[in-house]
Formats: sequence, structure tokens, C-alpha cells
Amino acid sequence: MNSLRNKVQLIGRLGQDPEIITFEDGGKIAKFNLATDDSYKDKNGNKVERTYWHPVVVKNGLVNVVENYVTKGKEIAIEGKLTNRSWSDKDGNKRYTTEVFASELLMLSK
Repeated sequence: MNSLRNKVQLIGRLGQDPEIITFEDGGKIAKFNLATDDSYKDKNGNKVERTYWHPVVVKNGLVNVVENYVTKGKEIAIEGKLTNRSWSDKDGNKRYTTEVFASELLMLSK
């Protein structure tokens, strides 16, 4: 069961082109937001659609795939794990975020 711990699989579309960040040592990461949709019927029987935005971070060899082939609007499938991090903003306020660190990526749209 350990392989099921902290495992996330999402299929969605990119909300914008990925941001590629290059570090001084030459390493890179890619960051983007992935939109997934959900729908349900409210108490009156009306269909309600919702979009959820998931911040995704890609490291290592997958960055090259993202940099060269993944653009705004593309439908992709990712698998990875949830991570949390915190930082202080310019006013000294503590900020928190949860991100998906993708370890696998499959392009679904052309």
C-alpha cells in the first residue's frame, strides 16, 4: 500500500504557458496551473459546473518536455505527489501553498 500514499493523478488543461525557471547551476523547473472541471446538480436540478486550479511543479528531465511541447490550453495527464511550502511575503506575512510535484506527464491533445 505504500505506493498509494500521497499519490495524485489529474487530467486537465493548462491555464497559461508554463513558466520555466533556470537556476545558477543550470538546473530548471517548470511551473503551471492545471484546470480540472467538475459538475453536479443543485437542489433545483440545475447543472452547476466548477473549475479547480492546481499549481504544478515539474523537475528533472520532464522540464524539457514541458518547455518544448506543453502550452496554454493543452490537455495533459499528470501523476505526482502533493507538497506544502511556506514563505514570507514582502510585508512579512507568512504564506502557504500546496502544489503537485509531477513525476509523470502524458500529453493528451495535439
